[in-house]
Order: sequence, then structure tokens, then C-alpha cells
Amino acid sequence: MRWSGRRQRSPAGKPRFADEFSRFGGQDEQHAPPLGRVGHRRRDAGKYGRARFRASEPATVDRRRAAAPIRCSGLGTIGGPRHGYTGTETATAPDLPVLYATSVEILRTSTEPRLDIVRVTGLTSSQGWSAPQLVPTFWGKPFDDVLDLQLIATAPVQSQPAEGFVPIGAVFTLEEAHPFKGVRVRASENTIEVKPLPGVKQASVTADSCKDCIGKKFAERGQAAAGQPGIVRQEDLPKILRWIIPTRGIRGITHNPNRLNLILGDDNTIVQAYWE
Repeated sequence: MRWSGRRQRSPAGKPRFADEFSRFGGQDEQHAPPLGRVGHRRRDAGKYGRARFRASEPATVDRRRAAAPIRCSGLGTIGGPRHGYTGTETATAPDLPVLYATSVEILRTSTEPRLDIVRVTGLTSSQGWSAPQLVPTFWGKPFDDVLDLQLIATAPVQSQPAEGFVPIGAVFTLEEAHPFKGVRVRASENTIEVKPLPGVKQASVTADSCKDCIGKKFAERGQAAAGQPGIVRQEDLPKILRWIIPTRGIRGITHNPNRLNLILGDDNTIVQAYWE
């Protein structure tokens, strides 16, 4: 079942985590959300900084239209029933970590007040991600004086075809006289740390987005040498991967928009590639 992002309650009736970020280091530390899950987006991250949205054009999607059908050549309708799944237009889109972070840059303003601007770029697994932002991983001042942030965005409601990674970005402003000596940004599959401040660091993404996988043969890890034409190797694809052979069922109801799914034919030919 997909996590709705709404307030949930434990059997004792107490909130399991907070609906929103109230104060970074404030009085709601007991309601800090678990890593990888965010209860409710809020631009003000509290005492030491605030988040601002900055998305690339392919990722700016109106959330009110997230479940509306989108036409895509060769695959019929995205957002409506696809891959044998009849979704509902009332499904709630969760906020989840973006697949990869590609750069973290901290800029210091030259005029008073002197602010540090954290600018992060990344890659989503597919089209349909929206409202990217940077949020603190936990509350309070860290022991190592490194601000720990997550790069998250609103995930698509429906599964998306594997058509290549999509650039995305977000900005977070640190107030004057903040106590941090560095910034660490976490995505789903990697982490980038910049220390000392200001500074910049980039990360290269070598994983195959599988946009050209259909029609090629899939080889499990260690079964094929690199560079063979017409072969897609497991070790070249993103780590979160599921391949489904003709005789295998699909267990569980966990939905992960950062998991690549490959539908294989009788001879291991990839007949469909999509992100959940």
C-alpha cells in the first residue's frame, strides 16, 4: 500500500509522526519523520533555514492533474489504466526521495545579511515528479556540525515508462550565523557532502536509464561481458530492479516509483520497461 503522507496514529492513539515541519530544532523533535518519508511539505524548514522550490521544466506538473491521462506515443495512456492496472484518480501522491543527486553547491551572498544558499540538482527516475524540495533529515544540531538534507519530490501517481532520467533541482537557504560547517544531501541512491562552506561537489551517474532496453536481452549479474550489443546487463542498471519472467507471478503490494521493472519474454528479451 502506498504511503499517503497523512497523519497516522499508533494503537495508543498518539501521532506516529508529524503532519508538517514546524521548527528545525524546535519543540516538535519527537515527531520527526523517518528517513525517506516526509509527512507534509512546508517551505519554511524552521530555525536555521528555509526551502524553496526550483524544478526543471519536465518535472513541473500540476498536482491537481497528476492523475489525469497523458498521451505517450506507443504506450497509450499514462495516468490511466496501464500494465493491467486500473488506478484511481483520487490516489494521494507521496513525497519520496529523488533517485539521484548530481550536484550540491553552496553560495554565500556578498551583501548583508550574509546567507548561504544551498543549490542541489538531481535526476528523477521518470517524468511526472513535481514540487522538488530539500528537507532536514532530522531535527536539532548535528554532532558533526553537518546539515543533513534529503532531496525529495512528489512522486507520480501511476507507473511511468522508462524513457530516461529527468533533471530536477531545489534550493535551501541557510540563515545568517547558522552553526553548520558542511552540508550533506541524500537522494534515494547516493549522497553528496560539501565541506567546508561555501563549496561545490558533483557526482556522475553511470547507471543505464533503460530508455533503449526494449527489444534487447536481459543478462543477470555476471552472465555477460560489458559492451556486448543487444545485451542489457543487471550490473549496468539502477540497483533497485525487478525483472519478471513469463512464468513468475508478482508478489506484494509495495509500490516504489524508484524501482525499475523489466517484463521479459521467453528468451529473456525485454518486452516492457517501466518505473512503478
